[in-house]
Amino acid sequence: MTHQPLNAKGRAPKQEPRLMDRSQMQDILEPNMQSVLHQVFFNNELGIVHGDPTLFRLIMKRKPPFIINDHRMGIVVRGEADINFNLQDRHLKAGMLAYLGPGTIITPHRFTNDFEIYGVILFSQFPMPFAPGQLPSAFNGQVRDFQLSVSEDDQQTTRNIIDTLWQLVRQPDCHQPTVSMLISALMHHYDGCYSKLADQAVRSQSREQTIFDRFITLVNQYCCEHHQIGYYAERMCLTERYLNTVIRQTSGTTAKDWIDRALITHIKIALRHTDKPAAQIAEEMHFANPSFFSKYFRRLTGMTPGAFKAQSQNQPTALASTPL
Repeated sequence: MTHQPLNAKGRAPKQEPRLMDRSQMQDILEPNMQSVLHQVFFNNELGIVHGDPTLFRLIMKRKPPFIINDHRMGIVVRGEADINFNLQDRHLKAGMLAYLGPGTIITPHRFTNDFEIYGVILFSQFPMPFAPGQLPSAFNGQVRDFQLSVSEDDQQTTRNIIDTLWQLVRQPDCHQPTVSMLISALMHHYDGCYSKLADQAVRSQSREQTIFDRFITLVNQYCCEHHQIGYYAERMCLTERYLNTVIRQTSGTTAKDWIDRALITHIKIALRHTDKPAAQIAEEMHFANPSFFSKYFRRLTGMTPGAFKAQSQNQPTALASTPL
């Protein structure tokens, strides 16, 4: 089975995440609609991928890593892929379910030439079929992403719902309430699969791995507000020394390194994708003052926030196009 590396080492070059939202997806798809027309549906609210690997090859040309601002659910139907989601390397293979929530940072490393997914993207304008505060727990922000090996029955249920959505949305007189109910069913199905397997994982995995997974989840959620290991140790009812020992033994990296890595990523996103001045970003991310913020950023990246922002602005970005 042939793999498609991104560079000579099979890894994407290190750089700040690029936003991969609806307009960027549209910009990728529009010039290539003839090649993906029978495998991709796309409008202002909803996207569906129905098996063709062409889309992934087109996206990869945009130089990952990426960050998303929407909900994405999929099932791998063929092939394999190695992808980093929110600081964690994951191996995807046929039969696995994957969920990516808003704020997920994605760094694909490699994928096989036959890699295919059936998936649904709920863009930010999609009207969620739930009352405020009633999203299934896997989608309410507590979990940024997950990847699950599930039973054949759960795989078939997933494909049946996505297949029905695929047939429905392509009809000229598509009934939107039915689309909404099918999306609700798909989200509840994913939530049920996640809850079932998460309970099994907690029972079977080591205490150290459980601590590490919980720590990474907290870091992804709170690194912009809390930069020191003490906050996470307190949240987890552990001493700082014990937490750092477990994280180092489990990952080979210190807890503070994980916090810094996540925080720098968020800072880079704010510098590149917003017009906020460095002083405002420093305040929003709870630095004592702009000077300390600048020194921290330079120590970890080798350049000042201003230099990074100027460099980012000089890099070409994709232009949004008109709706398909």
